[in-house]
Amino acid sequence: MYKVFVNEKPIIITSSNKDAIFPVFSFKSIVFNEIINKLENTETKGIILISDDLESDWKSFLTNLKMIPAAGGLVLNPKNEILFIYRNGVWDLPKGWIEKGESIENAAIREVEEECGISNLKIINSLITTYHIYFHKGIKLKQTYWFLMTSDDCQGLTPQLEEGITQVSFKNNTETKEALKNTYQNIKLVIDTYKES
Repeated sequence: MYKVFVNEKPIIITSSNKDAIFPVFSFKSIVFNEIINKLENTETKGIILISDDLESDWKSFLTNLKMIPAAGGLVLNPKNEILFIYRNGVWDLPKGWIEKGESIENAAIREVEEECGISNLKIINSLITTYHIYFHKGIKLKQTYWFLMTSDDCQGLTPQLEEGITQVSFKNNTETKEALKNTYQNIKLVIDTYKES
């Protein structure tokens, strides 16, 4: 299954439609721009596209979009609190674009360091890859590779103001639940994946 968000509404590309909670279409029958338009301009809360060949249809779906690769981290401190950033009025996890020639892991660590002013980061494992469509000089698909990280550096976290980040803080379980009321669907997916593992 692939899940791509458009304005926080999912396009779910899957081989099964059991328990479908959104309108269901055959992948072969859709017109890409009509699906995007439906999610942008109607009350539709999400769309399920049923695929006969998931990998082939996913590749076909990607041909409609310019892919922007990014990487980020769900960072835990020694108390198992999660590192959040506050940007554009929303709680988020640190992430950013992968630079040319840079490995995904190095990009993830660099972006977390830059956005939060943190050091001593260690990658534990890969968590999940998330996708969301945004509109800037055309239609783009941000593909973000997420890693579980740890750091024992809890001193002097510094938000990267030039990136619009105004707060950086570690949050305990109660504070994390509160932050998740004001975050993106993809961030909920990252945190759910961490909790399930």
